[in-house]
Amino acid sequence: MHLERYWLALSRSPFIGYKTIHRALDFFKSIEKIFLGTIAELRLAGFNEKQINSIRNINWKSVDEDFAWIEKNKIQIITQVDLCYPPLLKEIHDPPFILYVKGNANLLSSPQIAMVGTRNPTPSGKELAYQFAKELANAGLVITSGMALGIDGASHSGALDSGKLGQTIAVLGTGLKYIYPKNHQRLAHEIIEKEGAILSEFPINTPPKPHNFPIRNRIISGLSLGLLVVEAALKSGSLITARLSLEQNRDVFAIPGSIQNPLSRGCHRLISEGAKLVENVQDILLELKFRSHGQPNIFPISRQEPVDLDPTRERVLKQIGYEVTALDVIILRSGLTPMEVSSMLLPLELEGYIQGVPGGFIRRSQ
Repeated sequence: MHLERYWLALSRSPFIGYKTIHRALDFFKSIEKIFLGTIAELRLAGFNEKQINSIRNINWKSVDEDFAWIEKNKIQIITQVDLCYPPLLKEIHDPPFILYVKGNANLLSSPQIAMVGTRNPTPSGKELAYQFAKELANAGLVITSGMALGIDGASHSGALDSGKLGQTIAVLGTGLKYIYPKNHQRLAHEIIEKEGAILSEFPINTPPKPHNFPIRNRIISGLSLGLLVVEAALKSGSLITARLSLEQNRDVFAIPGSIQNPLSRGCHRLISEGAKLVENVQDILLELKFRSHGQPNIFPISRQEPVDLDPTRERVLKQIGYEVTALDVIILRSGLTPMEVSSMLLPLELEGYIQGVPGGFIRRSQ
């Protein structure tokens, strides 16, 4: 009989934590004997009455259905007693006792950097997440995030576009039968296709539940050497993940932004509390004492001024900031006519100096 079947059964109990399981394994010496034990033995092993009732009333038919789906979909079950359980994750005070992994499970023990941020980033914030993830992945770090909309998705995408296989891990707040959000189905497929990994501690049939997403955040930070926060409001869940990282003795990094941007305030708060201010990828690599596997093209926040622009186009470009700048503001600042400004914006966009976004334009890195 597959031992994974018993782990699946045990994971169905919401009342049993990893400490209880370790005490029980010390007593019974094997996972299957827990389910063969008498009530008296279960009590001696440290289970309370609610936990004993849960163990004695397992729906084995449902367990076997889950196990068949797991085998069919090539899901790997990793438990704390397995040698391949990620060592950094085992160090945290409440590590999950079971992980369901789709894809390259070997990645879980690779050097990782977690990246988190708002689900509703600014265009420049999304670009920063993408570029930092791409360069960190090129340097040899696996990018770990939660596959949420916004910064998470941009971080996974940057890692996938780095040109290296197996450079990103998505930690879900659902069971593996539910890819959430639904419009990240293609992203999930690409992660697996490019030898990344998708994992969850929740039973495979677990649907999206709000309280499960903060719970999974300890895995995102626990797997990683450090955490990078790109954009986050003061009440963002990313700040909770950052505090979990500190409790786990991980490095926390934050990218500063405009004082007028509410999504920069969370990062500024973290920096004021001791997070490392990040201006480029090298800041992270040096702090982690991580030697790049290649020669990353450092992505700076302090951009260089463009060259070889005619005076009128340069005049228009200087009016556009790295935050969204409305068209009427560009016209007002430049002192040019609407027709003159419009004739300059298209070539500036085609040459990669600016990007049109909802509400106006933003300056792009050079």
